[in-house]
Amino acid sequence: MLLFLIGGFVILMIGAEALVRGGSSLALRLGITPLVIGLTIVAFGTSSPELAVSIQAALNGNDSIALGNIIGSNIVNIGLILGVAAIIHPISVQAQVVRREIPIMIVVSIVIWALLMDGQLQYWDGILLTIGIIVYVYYCYYQARKEKEPSVQREYAEGIPIIKGRMWIPVGLIVIGLGMLIGGGTLFVKGAVELARYFGVREAIIGLTIVAVGTSMPELATSVVAAIKKEGDIAIGNVVGSNIFNILGILGIASLAHPITRKNFNIVDFGVMGLYALVLLPFAWSRFSLDRWEGALLLAGYGGYIYYLLHNIPPV
Repeated sequence: MLLFLIGGFVILMIGAEALVRGGSSLALRLGITPLVIGLTIVAFGTSSPELAVSIQAALNGNDSIALGNIIGSNIVNIGLILGVAAIIHPISVQAQVVRREIPIMIVVSIVIWALLMDGQLQYWDGILLTIGIIVYVYYCYYQARKEKEPSVQREYAEGIPIIKGRMWIPVGLIVIGLGMLIGGGTLFVKGAVELARYFGVREAIIGLTIVAVGTSMPELATSVVAAIKKEGDIAIGNVVGSNIFNILGILGIASLAHPITRKNFNIVDFGVMGLYALVLLPFAWSRFSLDRWEGALLLAGYGGYIYYLLHNIPPV
């Protein structure tokens, strides 16, 4: 049980690292701007463990883990990750993130709650969400085309070191990374399901807590390192981009693979996710930064939510 969970987690982390580095290197060589890389490839790459775990869980019929993973990860990304990062060092926020990305995150958080009002995400809901992520990526690319193209000699893209050498090296890393994500996701889901059964709790709480925190480790590592290096734009851009991808991309693809129900979740879970998205807007808007006291409030809120989960979700 723990061997599957730990082994799957390690494989997921290595796979995500390979995917992010390979994707960033390939994107720069193709002339894609650092803005697009940060909002899409890096943010989506650090969300790849969530993608692998949620799709595998959906295919196995463990839709509580699939949905709980996304709701929990979005809460973790803002409450825990941005909270810790802001406490380490106040995070500067670009105006375009406040005016564009955070409002988009708020809208998609409302959309997913509305789509689940009938109790489940069905095939057509998955198509709608998938179209949404395609439109979002195109919109990011369109906006970035207005900027100056980066030099192919750049060694870093949004904090990710670029791999030099032949073109097949980053392509190979992408392939290896995807393979490890699939394998690691399978082991991680198996371990999570067995853990829930062993302790006699619902799969939903495992998805909202252990799985969500585990699959959010790439975002945590990226944001904390960015905060230490005083690169606040990377920290908040990574989190907001990941949250958008989690809802549109991951839940979209997962619900295409298998219907996802919300039977083990209540209004509190969706409310906390939506509230964090809403609160982040005025926090980021004030002086275009997240101060330490705001980070402390985000972290305290996450602690309160975990306390609620542990004391209010009944056992199986």
